[in-house]
Amino acid sequence: MSSQQNPASETAETAATEGPRPRRLTYAAVLAALEGAALVAGGLWVLVRGVTGEPDDRQQAVTLGITLIVLALLPLLAARGLLLRRGWSRGPAVITQLMALPVAYSLLQADSMAIPAGVALAVIAIAALVLLVNGETTRALGIKGPGRAE
Repeated sequence: MSSQQNPASETAETAATEGPRPRRLTYAAVLAALEGAALVAGGLWVLVRGVTGEPDDRQQAVTLGITLIVLALLPLLAARGLLLRRGWSRGPAVITQLMALPVAYSLLQADSMAIPAGVALAVIAIAALVLLVNGETTRALGIKGPGRAE
């Protein structure tokens, strides 16, 4: 559609990108990027160990490593979208945090060195969720709530 046919969406998008980016939005993007980087690092570690080490099942290790690297795309793309103030990016960022909470819970149930990782993941996921649903973040992304459509 041209801007003449849909001027309301153009003004909403322009209003969302005016002014400096709120710090809460930047912090949410940084947390999402941190999670994505951790997934890439974990995927590479599993992949290298699977190829060079002696895992129980080499094919399973390689598959897990590749899967973690591919899964890292979601939070990394969301982080980029948040930094660029794209309204679509909040959905993938929220989904990433919601997926991280059960992972954190399972790490907390382990009797090993995984417990600190579970605590860190839970804190990051909850902090990112709070930042993502904040009103300032929502306005900066140009997201309107129910009943507020123009």
